Amino acid sequence: MELITNWFKQHFSNPQVVYLGLFLLVLFAVLIVMGQMIGPILVGIVIAYLLEGLVSKLERMRVPRFVAVLIVFILFLLFVVVILFGLLPLVSQQATQFVQQIPTMLGKGHAAMLKLPDLYPEIISQTQIDEIMTAMRLELTSWGQAIVSISMSSVVGLITVLIYLVLLPLLVFFFLKDKQSMMQWLSRFVPKEHQLVAKVWIEVDRQIGNYVRGKFWEILIVWVACQITFSFLGLEYATLLAMLVALSVLIPYIGAAVVTIPVVLVAWFQWGWGSEFGYLLAAYVVIQLLDGNLVVPILFSEVNNLHPVAIISAVLIFGSLWGLIGVFFAIPLATLVHAVINAWPRNTTA
Repeated sequence: MELITNWFKQHFSNPQVVYLGLFLLVLFAVLIVMGQMIGPILVGIVIAYLLEGLVSKLERMRVPRFVAVLIVFILFLLFVVVILFGLLPLVSQQATQFVQQIPTMLGKGHAAMLKLPDLYPEIISQTQIDEIMTAMRLELTSWGQAIVSISMSSVVGLITVLIYLVLLPLLVFFFLKDKQSMMQWLSRFVPKEHQLVAKVWIEVDRQIGNYVRGKFWEILIVWVACQITFSFLGLEYATLLAMLVALSVLIPYIGAAVVTIPVVLVAWFQWGWGSEFGYLLAAYVVIQLLDGNLVVPILFSEVNNLHPVAIISAVLIFGSLWGLIGVFFAIPLATLVHAVINAWPRNTTA
């Protein structure tokens, strides 16, 4: 008991530490309880972080902030329009074609697997092959039923998407335009002695800002590299697969492992074990190696790297709390926790 008491006296004797601890507890409680409700606000903050770098650069060029915000916001809207009306229809078309080709792929896969019992009779039998294919067909059928059920109830989903399309741009604009006034308003709730809070905020702001902007450029670079490579080699569904590979960088290790499966399967069903399959696999490995050993170190040189165990733990924890949204925001939230730990005083005494 005395050990616990001494630990509390050592770490929480400073009122600033107590205030910071309470603030973080309230923040995480709000995220856990209301995470899905305030989803547009969180997404708006992330996008504002992304665009703040461009606004700051224009301000350093002596462009008034309001004008800089307008320029960046218009460019952001143009980018969204290109994505919605230029890229998404193509991705949707390729996704539909891919789903329609699944039965054919299953047939080719079944034919290839039927050769295994002759080659390795002591490992696998014809009965096991039939059981595997039956299980795969049942699983695909359940996925199809789930997709149909989602499409049947898509009215609510469509309304939600429309709300997001209206709210998000407004939130992003006001987060950029009124950043200073919002920060001043929030400072009213901070105690006069807030050196520790200011230190933590500076660290968090630097880490999260660099992370968000770095991830945007990493996604863009990987997307372009995969699109050019897949298209040049003639891989089917090139745009869809390039998008999946690019978005997979949001979930380190796990994302790359998962997205490799459709890339390899599509290439194998298209070319078999031919030279084209080897070229595609080699090019894909090179892109992954360049991303991990060149692009990431350059873009995230100012961001503290998280341990792989911390990354996997964050994905599991926040994914279980908020599903797919939690998976996407797991690394920024883990970076937030890491930044707070780095800024937390090592020894606080009265």
